[in-house]
Amino acid sequence: MPSQPKPKPELKLVREWTLPPAATLGSSVRARGILLEIRARLPSALRKSLDIAGATLALKMPEGADAEFAATSGIVVATLVGIESLPVIPREIEDILTISTTERHRWLKDGRLPSAGTRTVKLRGRARKITFHVFDPRKVEDILDRDLVDAWREEDAATKAENRRRAAWKARLTRSQQTPDKSPAENEGSHDGSRPNLIGWEEFERDGPLR
Repeated sequence: MPSQPKPKPELKLVREWTLPPAATLGSSVRARGILLEIRARLPSALRKSLDIAGATLALKMPEGADAEFAATSGIVVATLVGIESLPVIPREIEDILTISTTERHRWLKDGRLPSAGTRTVKLRGRARKITFHVFDPRKVEDILDRDLVDAWREEDAATKAENRRRAAWKARLTRSQQTPDKSPAENEGSHDGSRPNLIGWEEFERDGPLR
């Protein structure tokens, strides 16, 4: 007979914290990133005791874990101080501004999306490290409030259209420069210093000018 799963202990020790809008910037991805940031500061065995629903962090532990609960609560409280200034990472800014990875790279490169520095992390279970740009949450909030993303997309569309026009003009110019010279038959009527091909010219040369 298969053994019955061991019942989970009732989680009677509960404490919650609601993240301010200035911290989440309206993004569930950002809220999840804050959760992971706090979990990284907790002992491995206690990380899963902290979770998030919407913008509310919840710490839950079974009865009798009062010491661990108090210590973990203290770490959470300390980490939440100034959490609004936590740098925004790439996946978060893409969710906050509703932009694509291509747009993020392009606007970062041309300076419209200012970088607040870089961050290097080690991928879980791998020796490889990755480095990426992070962003100032207040500047991200300003971009969001001023609807700059729409303006940037309009600028990009105008630039793309202008580039297409220039490319078409350049292609026409190149084709015109590569057009072969006219055939000799086409050049018979052109003036190149030789006798002009005019009707009656031979008679004029033979008889001389009118007297």
